[in-house]
Amino acid sequence: MSTPRAVPVTLAEIARLAGVGRAAVSNWRRRHPTFPERIAGTDVSPQFSMTDIENWLRDNKKLDKSVEREWLWPRFEALGGRDETGAAVAEVGRLLSGRERTEDEEALNAVPDETRALVDRAVDLGRREGAGQTFAFLLRRWLDVHVRQIATTPEPLAALMADLALGVTGGTGSITVMDPACGTGHLLIAAAEALKASATGTVTLLGSDLDAVLVALTDARLSLAEGTEEGARTRIDVEAGDSLRDDPFADAPADVVLCNPPFNERDWGYEELATDARWSHGLPPRTEPELAWVQHCLARLRPGGTAVLLLPPAVAARKAGRRIRGSLLRTGQLRAVVALPPGCAPPHSVSLHLWVLRTPSPGEESRVGGRLLVADASSRFPRSPAREWAPDWAAIGDFVRGTIDDADSPHVSAYARQVPVIELLDDEVDLTPGRHITPSPADLAPRLAESWEEFTGLIASMSSSARLLTALDLSAATADTPTATTVSELARAGALTVRGGQQPPEESIRTGRSSDDDIPLLTIPDLLMDAEPRGWLTPDDAAAHEAVIAEPGDIVVVGVTRAFSAWVHEGPPTALGSQLHAVRVQPEQLDAWFLAGSLRAPANARQAGTHTMSSSRIDIRRLQVRQVPLGEQRRYGEAFREVATFERMVHRTAGLGADLVRDLGDELAAGRLAGGA
Repeated sequence: MSTPRAVPVTLAEIARLAGVGRAAVSNWRRRHPTFPERIAGTDVSPQFSMTDIENWLRDNKKLDKSVEREWLWPRFEALGGRDETGAAVAEVGRLLSGRERTEDEEALNAVPDETRALVDRAVDLGRREGAGQTFAFLLRRWLDVHVRQIATTPEPLAALMADLALGVTGGTGSITVMDPACGTGHLLIAAAEALKASATGTVTLLGSDLDAVLVALTDARLSLAEGTEEGARTRIDVEAGDSLRDDPFADAPADVVLCNPPFNERDWGYEELATDARWSHGLPPRTEPELAWVQHCLARLRPGGTAVLLLPPAVAARKAGRRIRGSLLRTGQLRAVVALPPGCAPPHSVSLHLWVLRTPSPGEESRVGGRLLVADASSRFPRSPAREWAPDWAAIGDFVRGTIDDADSPHVSAYARQVPVIELLDDEVDLTPGRHITPSPADLAPRLAESWEEFTGLIASMSSSARLLTALDLSAATADTPTATTVSELARAGALTVRGGQQPPEESIRTGRSSDDDIPLLTIPDLLMDAEPRGWLTPDDAAAHEAVIAEPGDIVVVGVTRAFSAWVHEGPPTALGSQLHAVRVQPEQLDAWFLAGSLRAPANARQAGTHTMSSSRIDIRRLQVRQVPLGEQRRYGEAFREVATFERMVHRTAGLGADLVRDLGDELAAGRLAGGA
C-alpha cells in the first residue's frame, strides 16, 4: 500500500488552521525544537507537512482555538484538479444527505479508493457538527479556488430572480421550478428558500448542466437543504446533459424557469437545431446563443408560467436579434427588462439585464397594443468611478421588486417606464432600458431642490469649521514636539489595550440581519468601498469564534496602508475583521479622540508601515503619539473631533455635488434652461 502524499501548508495556513496569528506560529517555530522541519519551500517561505503540524499542535495542546473543518480543505485541495476535488466534495454531500446513487451516477461520479478515507472523515465531522454547514464550507472553498472557471449567481441576485418569478406566477399549491443551466444550484436553492413559507403542495426542482461535477454538487446541495413548510413535499431531479441539444427534461413542463445561461457561446448547436420546434420566434442567429436560451426557457413553461433570465446587455440591442425581440414583444411574452448596476454579477464591468418572460394563459390576448416595462437600476444606483463599489442589494431588491409589483401603473418611477410595444417595433427593436427612460421635470425638480438645499447647508457648515485653520499657529519656526511614545509602550504601561480582529469562517457570516441581536461585521473590503458593514454574525457565532467587538468609545485602527485610518467608534457594537484593531484607553490616562487623531496622521502611517508582503501593512504598535498632560489631550481631542465631523461633511458634499452635476447636465442637455432666446 502506497504512503499518502504529504499535504504542504505554509506558516500563514498553519496560523489559520490553529486559530492564531502568524506571529504566534513563528514564535512556536523559534522556541520549540520539536516543531516539525519544513518539507518544501525556502527558509523565508517554508512549507510543512500538514499531518506533522496537526500532530505537533495536538501534542502541545495548541488546538483549542482550531476549527476542525479548517483541517479538511487543504487535504481536499491536494486531491488533484478541479473535477477530482469537486467530485469528492459532492460525495460528502451525497453521503450526508443519505441519498442513494443510481447505477449511472455511480459510473459517472465514482470516487477513487484513495479518496474514500478523506470523504469518510468529512462525513463523520458533518454528522457531529452539522451536515449542511460542513458541506457548505467545502463547497465555498472549492468555488473560491476555481472562481475563474465557474460562473455563479450571487445569492442576493438569485433570491431576487426567484422572488420576481414566483411573484409573477403566483399560486401556493404544487409548483415545478427548472434551471436548464444550473451550475452549482444557486437559483434552485433560492427558489426552494422562497417557497418554504408559501408552497403547500409538491415542490419539484429540476436542474441540468453540461458539467457532471456541477450536477453532482447541485444535487447534494438541494438534498441537504431544508424542506418546505409542513404539508409540502420536495422532489429533486438534477441531470447531466446539454439542455439545448438534448434536454433531459424535454417532457417536463415547468411553472417557473430561472436561468443564468453561458454568455457568448458560439458552439450552441446552430446547425443541428435549425428546425427545432422551440424556435417559435425564429431561428436564433449563430451569434445570438442567449436568444436560444430565451426561447428554450419559454418552450419549457406551462401556459401562464414565468421565466427570469440574467443576460448580457448586448442581447437587448444587437442587430442580429431584432427579429426575435420583435416577435417576443408582439406575442406579449417579454414582460420586463431591468438593467442592473455594474458589479451585481460576473462580468462585473457591465450592467447585466434581467428579462422577465411569461407564456400567455389560455385565451389571453396579444399585447401589440400593450406595454413593456423597462427599469434602469444602473442609473438609480450609479457606480462611483472614484472608489470601489459593491451593490446595495437591499436597496436594489426593493427597487426592482417594487417596480415589477407596480408594473400596471401608468407611471412607475423616475427610473422605470411602461413603454408602448408599438413604440419599440422600429428598425432596431432596442430594449435597453436607459434609452427609453427620461425622468420628467416633475419628478426631478423636487429631488434637485432637496439636494441643492442639503448641498448649500453643508457648504455653510463647512465654512464654520474655518476656525480650525485660524486656531493653528503656523507662524512658529518649529512645532512644539514633546517626547513621543508608541502604542506598544502605552500598552505595556497599562494605558490602553489592543485587540486584533480576525475573519470569522465564511459559513458563519450572514448577508442580512435576521435578529435585533445580530452583530455587524466590519471588514477591509467594506472600508475600501466606503460602505457600511455588509456581513452579520449571530451572538453565538461571535462568541464561538472569539470575535473582537468594538464597543462605543473604542478606537478602531485599520492596519493596511491603502485603507489606513483611526477613529473613535460611536455606533453599535461591531465585530472587526482581519487587519482591524480595537484600542481601548484608560480614560484617566488618555483621551480617546486625542489618541485616534494622533494615530491616523499620514506621517505616522509612513513610519509604521511594513512592506515585506504583497500588500503594505501598518504595525499599529509602532504608531506614535505625543506625551502631553491629560488636559492638553482633551483640548486637542475636541479639535480632532471637529476634524472628523468636517471630514464626514466633505465626503457627503463630494457625493452630493457629483449627483447634482450629473442631474444638472442631463437637464441642460434636454433643453430645460428657462427663459432662452
